[in-house]
This record gives sequence, C-alpha cells and structure tokens, in this order.
Amino acid sequence: MLIKKIVVWFVFISFLFSCKDGKIQQIKTQIIPVPSNQEIIKGSFELNNTSGLSFDSEFKVSAAFLKAFIEDGSSITLKENNVISFIKDSTINHSEGYKLEVTPKSIEIRAKTDHGAFYAVQSVRQLLPTEFENGTFSDKKVLIPCITIKDEPQFTYRGMHLDVGRHLFSVDFIKKYIDALAMLKMNTFHWHLTEDQGWRIEIKKYPKLQEIAAYRNETLIGHYNTQPQLFDSKKYGGYYTQEEIKDVVAYAQERFVTIIPEIELPGHSQAAIAAYPELGCTGEQVDVATKWGVFDDIYCSKDASFDFLENVLDEVLELFPSTYIHIGGDEAPKTRWKTCNDCQNRIASEGLKGEHELQNYFITRIEQYLNSKGRQIIGWDEILEGGLAPNASVMSWRGTNGAIEAAKKGHQVIMTPTSHCYFDYYQSDNENEPIAIGGYLPLEKVYEFNPIPEGLTSDESKFILGAQGNLWTEYMSTEAQVEYMAFPRMIAMSEVVWSSSESKNYPDFISRLEQFHKRLDTLQINYANHLYEVEGELKSEGYQLKTLTKDKTIRYTLDSSEPKLHSELYEKPIPIDKSTTIKAAVFNSGKQLGSTFVQSINYHKAIDQNISINIEPNAAYSGSGASGLINGISGSNSRYGDKEWLGFWGEDLVITLNFESETSINEIKTRFHNGNGQWIYAPKTILVKFDNGEFSEYDLNASDELIKNWTMNFNSIAAKQITLSIPNFGKIPEGNQGSGHKAWTFIDEIIIN
Repeated sequence: MLIKKIVVWFVFISFLFSCKDGKIQQIKTQIIPVPSNQEIIKGSFELNNTSGLSFDSEFKVSAAFLKAFIEDGSSITLKENNVISFIKDSTINHSEGYKLEVTPKSIEIRAKTDHGAFYAVQSVRQLLPTEFENGTFSDKKVLIPCITIKDEPQFTYRGMHLDVGRHLFSVDFIKKYIDALAMLKMNTFHWHLTEDQGWRIEIKKYPKLQEIAAYRNETLIGHYNTQPQLFDSKKYGGYYTQEEIKDVVAYAQERFVTIIPEIELPGHSQAAIAAYPELGCTGEQVDVATKWGVFDDIYCSKDASFDFLENVLDEVLELFPSTYIHIGGDEAPKTRWKTCNDCQNRIASEGLKGEHELQNYFITRIEQYLNSKGRQIIGWDEILEGGLAPNASVMSWRGTNGAIEAAKKGHQVIMTPTSHCYFDYYQSDNENEPIAIGGYLPLEKVYEFNPIPEGLTSDESKFILGAQGNLWTEYMSTEAQVEYMAFPRMIAMSEVVWSSSESKNYPDFISRLEQFHKRLDTLQINYANHLYEVEGELKSEGYQLKTLTKDKTIRYTLDSSEPKLHSELYEKPIPIDKSTTIKAAVFNSGKQLGSTFVQSINYHKAIDQNISINIEPNAAYSGSGASGLINGISGSNSRYGDKEWLGFWGEDLVITLNFESETSINEIKTRFHNGNGQWIYAPKTILVKFDNGEFSEYDLNASDELIKNWTMNFNSIAAKQITLSIPNFGKIPEGNQGSGHKAWTFIDEIIIN
C-alpha cells in the first residue's frame, strides 16, 4: 500500500478546541490532495473493537479496502454493524466524487459509485495515524476528528508514467507504485513496456522478443554527454510474463487504477528489430541498444511489420482491458524510410506527400486496427505530424502547441509537457543530486502547473482530459532512485489534477507535505526532501535567502566557513558590493536541517544594469529570466537546466546590455552548453556591437567540449550599450541525436569586466 500518515492529533488539537457550541468552522486538514470542501465540527469519533462496517455489494471493493487497512494496521477488529456505513447517493454528480461525514457516533461514506467511495476511504486513511500503514498501531482505539468532506476531481485523467524499457523493476515495486497512485487519488498508470534498450512484455507468438529483445549486452555508465562514453560490459534485461501482467492488472483494478500499456511504434523499436531484423528497412542484424537516445532503425512500413504489430497487439489486448492503448509515435527518424524501396513504394501507392505523411499512414493503420477491436489509441504529440489519425488522443510533451492544435481539432488531450511533468529532470540545484538527464523541475513548478493551456476557448478546454507525470529511467537503475525522483513531485501532481484551483495554496501544501513525509517514512518510500534547503536570489536590495517550511531559522556566513548555530541570523537581504561566497543552512531546535547552501557571487560591471533579449527563453528552460544572465551567478558545470542557464530552441538571440552611464569595457565573457546528446549546440559565431559603432565577429572553435567558454578582450572601450548577436547553430547534422531538428542554444552568465 502506499501513503498514510497524517497525524489526526494535529488536526484534532489544532481545530477542535477552537470550536464553540458545536459551530462549524472552515479548516484545512492535512489531507493530500486537498479536498474541495471540508468542515470540522466539535467532537471526535472513537474507532475501536465495537465499531462495525456495513455496505451494499456495489461498494465491496472500497469497503474491503477500508476493513483490511484498519484490521491489518492495528489490533482493532471491525464488527458487522452500521457504525461505519457506505451509502449510495445518486445526487452526487461525479462518478469519482464522494461525501464523507464523521460524527461522534458514526462515519458515513456517500458516493454514486464504488470508485468514488474508494477515494473517500483514502481520505479516511489519512485521518488515521501513520502506524496503520505498517501494522504497528498497538492501541485498542483511536480518535478521528468530526469532519465533513465534499470532494470530487477536477480532471478525469490523473496519471503517472513509468519507463521499464531502460531499466526493469520488480512486480512488487510496480504494485507499490500503483498503491501510491491510489492513495493520491490518481487513476491511471501509463506502463512504458517497449524501447530500443529492451522489450519487457512476453509475446507468446514471438519468442525471440523474450530471448533477444529483452536483453542488451551492456549499459552506458554515467551521463550520455560524458566523453569518452563508457560501458559496464554486463548483460542486462528481463521481461514480465503474461501471468505477472495479469496479476498486476488485477491488482490495479482493485484500486481503481487503469493501466495503459505502451507499445512503441514506429520508432524506439530497435530491440524488436534486433530480434526480428526483417521488421526493419535494411533487413540487417542490429543489436539491442546499449545507450540512450534516438535511433534510425525503426519499423519498416511493409505489410510484414503491420502483421507483426497486429499480432503483438492482439496479445496485449488480452492482457489489458483499458480503452486506450498507447502507441508512442514519438522520435521516429525518417532516415531509413527515405532510402527504403518498400517505404517509397508505399508513399507512391498511397498517394502520400513524403515520409511525414507515411508516419500518419502508419499510425492511422494501427489506429484502425485497434478501433476494430473496440479500443482507442493515445500517442505522443509527434503523431500530429503529417496529419492526425481520426480518433487519436494526444499526449502533449513538447510544450503546449500540440495540445492546442489537437484540442482545436476536437481530439482529447493529456498534458505532460517537459516544463512541468518530466520527473527525470533535476529537482534541486544541489550539486550532490543523483545523476539525471538534465533540466530543472523543482517541486513548486510542478505544483503551479495548470493543465489547461492558454489559447483555448471554454469549449475547446473540455478536450483536456488531465495530466500525468513522466518517469523516464535512463538514469534510474534502482527502485529507490525511481522513488527519489518521483516523490514528492508525484504528490504535487496529484493535487494539480485532483484539487480545484481555489483549494490550492503552495505554502499550505508544503505544511501538509512536511507531515506527509512521516507517512512516506512509515511506508519505506524513498523521497527527495528539499523542504529544508536554502534558496537564494540576488535582488537590487541584496541577496535574499528563504526556505520552504515555516518556523525555521536561516544562519549564514560570508567568510567561507560552515554555518553554525551561532552564525549570523538571516533577517533581511544581505548587501552585496563585492565578490563573495555565501554559505547558509536551516536550523530548528538547535540542530541543522538539510544540507548547506553555497553560492559564489562574481560581482562584475553588468550587475544591476539593464538587459533585454529579442525573444523569451523556452518555458522549460527559462532560468531566472533575462536578468539572470547578469546576476553574478554562474550555472552548473554539468547541468543545463538550472536557474542560471537560459535555453532557446532554434532561434537567433540578440542580447542588449544598457549601462546607466558610460562604462569602460576590457573584457566580456560567457559560456554555452554543448550537450549534443540533448540536441544542444554551442553557436558557431558571435557578433559584438558597441553604441560607438565598433563591432567584432568571433568564431567559436568546433570542439566537442560539454561547456564552451568564450572570452573577448578589449582595450578599454567606453560604451553605454553592448549588443551580442548569437545565431542559432541551425539544424542538427545527419547521424547525430535529433538530426534534422533545430538545435537548442543554452547560455550562461554574461560577465563584464
């Protein structure tokens, strides 16, 4: 099971004693996701061995869950009476909605469906002590505060994704993951089962998928961008048997979680082609991929490929009862198709206008097959290229444009943009964070996500079904690391998709989350605790420090020594008028909480000056905005997505610096990220112009360094304005990751001396 631990005593003592004469008070409990409406009333319900449970057969799943939770978690045994009762209520509009009423004499759960009642049970669960989670509650009774909750979800699709193609995880862990979703009132598990690096589902008609496609010869060590690339020389792999999958599907159904399987096509299919080379365009033997990325060997569009996929899908449909089947559709290079006779003949015979329309033909043909079986397809937003299959639903991951386009065409959409939903990104600036693919997605950014993109009418917005968090596991080889990357961002996402915007409040969420961590501890879920970290930002009034949790103090030093209990107490912004290093930490009850924050500030001439950029940075990599380029703080040496790097996709930059008065310029420095594996390329040239008419053009060397430093020296040029023109690298060359796509430009601090 999964998340449970919000001490009733906090709610009870904090609010019960403030009630007078039985009057109702509006309150905020510790429940996550926060309910739409909740009221606490004077008094409490005593759960003990005289308490009983009554329910109609249509509530058997939710009632059985509550009974097992109480009896397995404590020494309390429920009787057969109606002290705790499940009541069908047809006046509740939403099928997943519920009403929960706790009085001194009874607990009533009202719902239209068993599904809604199950979510009421999850709220009751969080009103019980955390010891119920692991069966260590030893008392014979427990007090539950009298409360009334009326609640329903804001979105019908509330999901989490897990990639098991890059790294495989046990059936027990998959069940634990599903338990987490159920506790957080999420209803969909997107199971990514096939990849270039491994095929993870047993298909009886094609035994080589188990013998060959499920195993790779070795695995990349470290990050993809590390040069030279190193490998571990160890065979890796495995798969889920059909019996195991049936077991997991049944387990999920008992928790009202729908599993959507993903069978990737036409791209990300090198593992399958390794097992059956005739599925590719060349017919040549390839290996299961041993490193991450996008590969040219994809399914050929000949009939044999469709026969294979239809046979595979037939077995998949027998295992998964979900309406939706995810078919991927993303990152499918057309390199092989361009020179393949079968594909070119298909383009000609079907009257297509090229390889992109061939992808649409491929997706549409699979969709028609699945439609004939009573199922629907979901694909990543690349399925929009060349035209969208008639009945397809879209997962929008490359921003919101795909979502807007699909919704305007009347197609259903699930929001999962990289900017807010990719939990394989770093979640902290801390240098000791475990290796991740890149990017930067802190908890607050997840929490602030609005799944309804701007630019849609109210009618078009109805096509946005909801959102999901994605966990791609290239850099997650253990179950503990998956949990670390998922929690607490999954918890924030649960509130994004369940709770109304009026109910949400980030400081309140942090307060509840701090208590919720105790529940995660009891459940032995590994989570990233950044609640006690210090965050800093250079403002005009000085350097500001803050931490997420209340009632804590921050102490700091400016002499490079470690902060201690007697160090300077932070009370207001720290004046900065020279280069310095700030170290700070959170303290409470005489001890340090969390890690030490370290920030070096390079106080140069551009700080506090005016800066403008001709275009906005990409929403996923906006850093600290334009002012972050002259705030005296450099970005990470290994990551490109923290608060200091700014990312621009395929666009030329023009950066203008204006000084308050004429300034003597001797040197301009900056640097660019050059992580080609992530489609990031340093520019080839930079043009520098001064307001006095002088200008210079500089070429950057064509090395493969991960970070490219660039310095320009001048002989005391007097200027009030400097303009840097930075052309985008252009299209990524053939043979490289992302070939044919526009390159990203990532720029760090601009230092003026």
